Amino acid sequence: MSLSSNHQDKDKSDLNKFGYAQELLRSMGGFSNFAISFSIISILTGAVSLYGHGLTYGGAGMMGFGWPIVAFFVMCVAAVMAELASAIPTAGALYHWAAILRNKRWGWYTAWINLIGQIGIVAGIDYSVALFADPLIASVFGYESSNTTVLICFSVILLTHGILNHIGIRIVAKLNDFSAWYHIAVVAVLVLSLAFFTKGSLNPVSYLFQVGETFSDKPYMFAFLIGLLQAQWTFTGYDASAHTIEETINPRVRAPWGIFTSVAYSFVIGFIMLAFVTLSIKDASAAAGSSNAFIYVISEALGGTFGSVILWLVTAAMWFCGLASITSFSRMMYAFSRDQGMPLSTQWAQISKKYRTPAKAIWLAIILSFLLAFIDYLIKMVNPDATYTTIAFLTAVSVVGLYVAYGIPIYLKLRAKAEGRFQDKHLGPWNLGKYSNVISFVALIWILFICVIMVIPPNQMAGYAVAGMLILLVIMDLSYYNKHFLGPQAALNKSMEEILRREKELE
Repeated sequence: MSLSSNHQDKDKSDLNKFGYAQELLRSMGGFSNFAISFSIISILTGAVSLYGHGLTYGGAGMMGFGWPIVAFFVMCVAAVMAELASAIPTAGALYHWAAILRNKRWGWYTAWINLIGQIGIVAGIDYSVALFADPLIASVFGYESSNTTVLICFSVILLTHGILNHIGIRIVAKLNDFSAWYHIAVVAVLVLSLAFFTKGSLNPVSYLFQVGETFSDKPYMFAFLIGLLQAQWTFTGYDASAHTIEETINPRVRAPWGIFTSVAYSFVIGFIMLAFVTLSIKDASAAAGSSNAFIYVISEALGGTFGSVILWLVTAAMWFCGLASITSFSRMMYAFSRDQGMPLSTQWAQISKKYRTPAKAIWLAIILSFLLAFIDYLIKMVNPDATYTTIAFLTAVSVVGLYVAYGIPIYLKLRAKAEGRFQDKHLGPWNLGKYSNVISFVALIWILFICVIMVIPPNQMAGYAVAGMLILLVIMDLSYYNKHFLGPQAALNKSMEEILRREKELE
């Protein structure tokens, strides 16, 4: 028997212990698992699409100080999540961790809050692609880019992601592998272009760490905190490595490394990219006041034609990011529906027999993400003088939703350890040892801090949106939870005969 077959049998056995059949196709290697999180983090999406936000509020110092500060604390969050993924290797990830560490109600709320964040991140990523792609397409075909044309472009992008995710994990995994290398290659091209072909000279390195300049009406320190959204939104979605854990070979080692290294590499590569973009700025005030600061800076530094080529390359990287985010979102929804956590759960938990993908969950993810952006579009039509931007709204929703969901199992792990219910014997092979509690505490403090910062003005609309969704969640708790939700722990009561029967049906 081959080493791969041994791993497959061990992985299947580990999953069976948590009460689940091996329904999804387990074919992802370690690099593929890393690549999906690296692609969703996508420094060429978050750092680029919100470059103007960071520059407007924090100036050049946002790139020199804001990015490393956020990255340090996010690596603490990622390390604790990696530890939990190694201990509980199921596709439900955050939601299963919370339910097992405490109870099914904690798991249920974690799942729904995570879904809120997932809707926001998919909508935010693909809207970012549209914000870049639509003006570039408009320049080719001669029409004027507007909110309406951006929304149409956004819809087409979502559609392509839905089709490819539906067709199969093998195609998506290969595209994600390519995406990881593509991101690195595009960053290299961008950095080398700015280093050697920038019109005029680059700013001195000290400019990158210049603080005190803001192009907002807020005091600098307060504005700097608001500007952290740029880095914080970039470092989201790395839980994808956990959501695809049932499709990963040797998941208790490879998925944790996927979570942690995707953040670490994104920090280093992203910092290099932001440094050269910022050092190439000719007029920071004009860039901050433009409709798209990144496009403005690149066009001024590299010229029209060369700059457009670079922007097309960046836009393609964003597209890959959106593709991976749909994969993660749909797997989380599939896992939750598998435990009857959603209305019409039997529909969303269905696996396509032909493609071995959660097809209906994929298309539900597409629809929900479109609706969030469409509702914002309608609000902007009714109130065209609204001061917040659509991209800031979508990204803030995703940051708050995802990080609250990240924080719940981290808190519950600390609580379970204090009560003696989670011990060293429960840890997987990837763990933080004696530093686990300290790193977990630091991660929780950062999550609390950043969630407050993300919903204060001018991002208050994101706070209203999250609050509205939470109210709906409480209503669903009262109307659906008690009658239908069994929780992931209920799966532990399933007989092995039932598990084997489900696996036989998929053969």
